[in-house]
Amino acid sequence: MNSLRLLLMYSNNSLRVIRGSTLISPKRSLFVTRPGLIKRENGQLAGFSRQSSSTVAGTGNDNSFLKWFLLLIPGTTFCLGTWQLKRRKWKLELIRELQSLTTSEPIPLPADPMEIKQLEYRRVKVRGRFDHSKELYILPRSPVDPEREAREAGRISSSGESGANVITPLYCTDLGITILVNRGYVPKNKIRPETRMKGQVNEEVDLVGIVRLTEQRKPFVPQNNMAGNKWHYRDLEAMAQATGAEEIFIDAVFDSTIPGGPIGGQTRVTLRNEHMQYVITWYGLCAATSYMWYAKFIKRISL
Repeated sequence: MNSLRLLLMYSNNSLRVIRGSTLISPKRSLFVTRPGLIKRENGQLAGFSRQSSSTVAGTGNDNSFLKWFLLLIPGTTFCLGTWQLKRRKWKLELIRELQSLTTSEPIPLPADPMEIKQLEYRRVKVRGRFDHSKELYILPRSPVDPEREAREAGRISSSGESGANVITPLYCTDLGITILVNRGYVPKNKIRPETRMKGQVNEEVDLVGIVRLTEQRKPFVPQNNMAGNKWHYRDLEAMAQATGAEEIFIDAVFDSTIPGGPIGGQTRVTLRNEHMQYVITWYGLCAATSYMWYAKFIKRISL
């Protein structure tokens, strides 16, 4: 009886404790008051709120960096397009300058090689006698057609004709020196002198030519074969050695062509000018990337 009374008293006291705002954790034998629990929950919510805010701030910074970094693409393409516009203007002025030099009134050829180096593409006039026994051949070459080359500048094309340019020493009777003259183009079947004897004149001739300087070998161009008399580019030092002439070289103009001989006027003054294509390409990329940037970072935000 006493045991039953003690058990009932213990039960009543336990109920009072629970009713007096105590909670029993199902997983842990801990008693936590309601105010304490609320305080703990508030702390957890505040921590989560701070963490979420920092995450959002970090994402915003990343997006801001990406936004301005991607703006470099349209900015760079705009600068490249402007640069190509300036290059095109420079190239057109250079072409006009070369064309004016090659069509100007000829001047007497100076005897000083140093002075001649300042006259590239300048028209000069000389009088003298050819030495056909020391001809040189620059090959392969195709005939110069200024109109066609201006049309096809920058294209990979071929005229279908192949031959050589004939370089002949000319003793200038008025200057007392021997120079090199590119008499002009001959087809492949006319390279040998005996096939064009009509044009192998021995008397003195007056001719007009365009001053040319030595030429650097371009990539993939074969080396000159001095022993085989096969030249692939204009090396004035080696050509002068082979013929005993001065390092002075002129291209005979078309009007100086001797009937039955090489065809003069083989100076190429057409320069590659594709800058307008590059301008359109870069400005087009600038417009496209600018719109993409606007649609992603400006238009989307306004919506």
